[in-house]
Amino acid sequence: MNESDIDRAFSAARHRPYTGRMYARQPLSTAVNHLVTPRLSLTSCVRGVMVRNTAGAHLSPAQRLNYFPATPLCHIGWLFNGRSEWVDGPFPVSPDGPTRPIPGGVLFGGPRERPCVSLNPGPVHGMMLMLMPDAVRLLTGIDPAQWLDNFTDVREVLPPDWVAMCDSVQHAADDATRIRLIEDFLDPRWSAARPATPMNASRYLDWAQGLAMRAAMSAPGRSLRQTERRIKQWAGQPMRELLGVGRAERAFFAALTADRAGHVDWAGIAADEGYADQSHLCRVVRRITGFSPEALRLRIAEDEAFWAYRMWQ
Repeated sequence: MNESDIDRAFSAARHRPYTGRMYARQPLSTAVNHLVTPRLSLTSCVRGVMVRNTAGAHLSPAQRLNYFPATPLCHIGWLFNGRSEWVDGPFPVSPDGPTRPIPGGVLFGGPRERPCVSLNPGPVHGMMLMLMPDAVRLLTGIDPAQWLDNFTDVREVLPPDWVAMCDSVQHAADDATRIRLIEDFLDPRWSAARPATPMNASRYLDWAQGLAMRAAMSAPGRSLRQTERRIKQWAGQPMRELLGVGRAERAFFAALTADRAGHVDWAGIAADEGYADQSHLCRVVRRITGFSPEALRLRIAEDEAFWAYRMWQ
């Protein structure tokens, strides 16, 4: 993607163009979706920032759904316009199914062991900052495990300087300014707090393996049980769960590569990525996403509600 492509994407969203590290994926509607990758100095702290703006888009109720997978990440979410509701029920959910309101304001959420779905009843413009859980603990003192599958207003959990940053982002003029405010806030703090050998967070599996190495070497007492206890304390989830998500992510990218080549062999992908068999891969992917691998592949390609998955293609 060149700069003119990025400028046109932001123009469509009626924002000042942002020419930084942005990848705009072609949506299945006129909604505008962006994934912003972090500065190099923040790659071991920030996984990315997702932006969605449906202002002016003509979407059906089903296209206003938002599917999200289970994830080891913590997040801060802003809703600049519109509102959101949780949708209950078995996957795939119906936009006419029972819903629960999501509180307004800026929200902090912990890692998720289960996939989830939200609904925007009307046009919406929002942003989600995705943070590595061990970085959240180092920067704020928050225990990610206490916020597993849970969220709250940032004022209830984050330090005052973080709350002030969240407020400034909420009231900034455009998305480019919001990204700069977030990065300028995090950069000096992460520079002071990050471990001597932080792992790049571009892939979950690399991060999880680096976390295990750091846990094993960071303090007296290096037994397997003590190392596992440190990992869960830092990341909020056991190493088994982190490695499972990392391996599933690797299978996801292997499937993308195979799809572009014209043929997806799920049995072969399962074998290559270390699963016992194809059924094992299916069980893991369904637990993380709510769908079988093939159903997920088709929905990513054809369903607007899976915009968050398409960002990573």
